[in-house]
Amino acid sequence: MQLRESNIERLASEDVYDALIVGGGINGAVSAAALSGKGVKTALIDQGDFAGMTSMWSSNLIWGGIKYMESYDFKLVRELCVSRNHLIKHYPSTVQEIRFLTTITKGFRWHPLVLWAGTWLYWFFGNCFTKIPRLPSLKQVNKEEPVIDTRPAVGCFEYSDAYLHDNDARFVFNFVRLAMNSGCAAANYVESTGATRENGIWTVQLRDVMTGREFTAKTRTLINACGPLADQYNQSTDKKTEHSHVLSKGVHLIVDRLTPNKRVLAFFDEDGRLFFAIPMGNRTCIGTTDTRTDDPHAAITDEDIDFVLDNINARLALDKPLDRDDIIATRCGVRPLAVENSGGQDRDFLQLSRKHEIDSDIEQGYISIFGGKLTDCVNVGNEITDLVKRMGIEVRYPKYRWYGEPVDSVRDEFFHQARLMNLDGYTDPASSEPLSTRLWRRYAGHAIGILENIREDPRQAEILIEGTEYIRAEVRQAARREMITKLEDFLRRRSKISLVSRQETIKNSAGLLEACEILFGDDARMRFDEYFREHPVVNGIAKDPSSGQAAADDAPDATDAANAAREREHGFETLNW
Repeated sequence: MQLRESNIERLASEDVYDALIVGGGINGAVSAAALSGKGVKTALIDQGDFAGMTSMWSSNLIWGGIKYMESYDFKLVRELCVSRNHLIKHYPSTVQEIRFLTTITKGFRWHPLVLWAGTWLYWFFGNCFTKIPRLPSLKQVNKEEPVIDTRPAVGCFEYSDAYLHDNDARFVFNFVRLAMNSGCAAANYVESTGATRENGIWTVQLRDVMTGREFTAKTRTLINACGPLADQYNQSTDKKTEHSHVLSKGVHLIVDRLTPNKRVLAFFDEDGRLFFAIPMGNRTCIGTTDTRTDDPHAAITDEDIDFVLDNINARLALDKPLDRDDIIATRCGVRPLAVENSGGQDRDFLQLSRKHEIDSDIEQGYISIFGGKLTDCVNVGNEITDLVKRMGIEVRYPKYRWYGEPVDSVRDEFFHQARLMNLDGYTDPASSEPLSTRLWRRYAGHAIGILENIREDPRQAEILIEGTEYIRAEVRQAARREMITKLEDFLRRRSKISLVSRQETIKNSAGLLEACEILFGDDARMRFDEYFREHPVVNGIAKDPSSGQAAADDAPDATDAANAAREREHGFETLNW
């Protein structure tokens, strides 16, 4: 907790920041990393945890938006494909190419050959960067993926996009950590209750959600990266913008692995929308839904669960259809979709893209980010930097590359040290990959410090929480560097333990309380009890306040939305779909 407390003191005591960002989702995180890396004095806050809202509920896909081909939005597809390639190139351990095998059933609106031709155009839009598309026969599909029910199919095609090998929220936090490495004062569970501007300076009212302490911070520019709550924050600061949001709820279910192959199985659901079964280590993530909502804290319902189960069961040839007992965890979040205030609020939200829009008031030093997509995150960081520069803020190191994995020499040194100490010999037999590979992907250059801890004490290489792949040294690293404030921050966002393990398994793990002691010291038991009090099991599924997840009869009324925002301590967040 020392890191968070020291950063809060910096927020309260520093004279004037060049930029203060409200919202620690993907848009806020990359803005902080870009600005601080280029020498701008930057602060970042989030009312909840970093990546604590939309950015923790994605499909974990980094894709160029092949579905926008159907609406002939070729410019957007081209831009997203180039952005996808850029992430694959600069994050080779985390953003990896993956094949999508798509099955077309009888009566679909396009013939399979037309769709296959579209994948070739998609491949060309992406500069032929990925593997070429393929048109397998149904016989080949039966052999490669016998789990697919091809009886109602008239064809299949296969193409490439990319996905996050690890957790979406973890990917976001690494940008936050990168920003802190460059001098950014960042703190989670700090909310902005309003802001006023006088004599060219914004005075931002802040409250420490954990203690109730109120204080102010001053900044020359103010950046609203609040995702689904961006419109609310603009109202609190009395700012008028050209864009606003409509919200779409998306739901995923996590089940045991459906196929041993590292491949996304893609279908079109009963409404004609793309529907996926996505690899997640020893699990599979299935979904998503696309439901219009006005509640930024939308809850999962029985109808959502039934929709996902019905669609996946109709497309797979399983010995036993999936039911609620097979659900390990759920994901429920909202996608904020940018629309123009002059029109678009009444448009069919299913036709809206995830394209980001940035509104700015140069004279007032105010920026609002709308919509967005994880794929396009680097562009958001660069665009925000350009706007801040136009507002008169000095960008001292404009050519600095603020994103990407460390240079090859650092990577080579890590793996050389790992080989010398036979690090992979410590890999648990149940792990999905060698320990050295996983540590590098998650911690990059900072993984070298973990090696040192293991050399000093080999017990640090032991898995601490049964049924997971997280070793004791990682928990110690998280306690020191990752601003873990609540147990959920670790179980769900810095790691993905609560996504791939059942709640009962987590609670009964002999090592969990030790992990709490490492993370929270004297507050270990309090944080342990708090987590399981806030995450009870309802109808066999863990209720998750971070997403508004609840059984249908627990779903909040719309009239309670305003109070629920503070009561549930949601973080200002940004889109990551």
